[in-house]
Amino acid sequence: MRHRISELLAGAGLFLRGFGTWAKNPALMALGAVPALIVGTLMLTLIIVLSFQVGGWADALTPFADGWAPLWSDALRLALALGILVGAIVLCVLTFAAVTLTVGEPFYERISRSVEQRLGGIAAPVELGFWVSLRRGLRDAVVLIGTAILTAIAVFVVGLIPLVGSVLGLVVGAVLGGTALARELTGIPGDARGMSLAERRALLGAHRWRTLGFGIVAYLLLLIPGVAVIATPAAIVGATLLMRDLRGEPTVAPLAQPGAS
Repeated sequence: MRHRISELLAGAGLFLRGFGTWAKNPALMALGAVPALIVGTLMLTLIIVLSFQVGGWADALTPFADGWAPLWSDALRLALALGILVGAIVLCVLTFAAVTLTVGEPFYERISRSVEQRLGGIAAPVELGFWVSLRRGLRDAVVLIGTAILTAIAVFVVGLIPLVGSVLGLVVGAVLGGTALARELTGIPGDARGMSLAERRALLGAHRWRTLGFGIVAYLLLLIPGVAVIATPAAIVGATLLMRDLRGEPTVAPLAQPGAS
């Protein structure tokens, strides 16, 4: 148990270190925030609209409860409404990540590359052409959106459990969503090393708890409007650090050699 907690905290720490790059290279990080701002605004609008509609949807889906005692019909409809809303939020967070990473891929590649160079580079970097990079980015986005849909369904079903469903739904969303985010965010540093999606999954799975710690923090921060904008480029930095860490590569910049200019 102690080892698992240590791994969770280590993964979370790698993500949080990404925010330090805002001080080192604010201009580049600001570029990475632009796609997140645009996509995040759209997603937030959708959630706000949904929050005003979800009560009516719950009523429409439960006509059989009209004859129940108000206590039970209201409890059922509240649980259903919360399940729909929490599931939709999970779907929006993961879709936000997929769309943002696809739209802003050139910016995020530059951010990841700058981190790699600062930490000593990659032993055998792989340069992907534009079309190959675009194809992989779209593939990863489709995989993440598919995962988002399945996760949202799972969260919705769990959310229907009386009394504790909403809390359990949030926990399930954080675990499943965090795992999916870790897989997606490490796509750019993984591609730079010529790793396939299966190889990346295997590497992350071999360090499950560290990956989960990273992913849960990513998921929770991307839930917060405004914070998600500055957290997205930081997540790319953190994912690059995570990839280097799991592969045994340096995650701290080398000291300057004496006499170096």
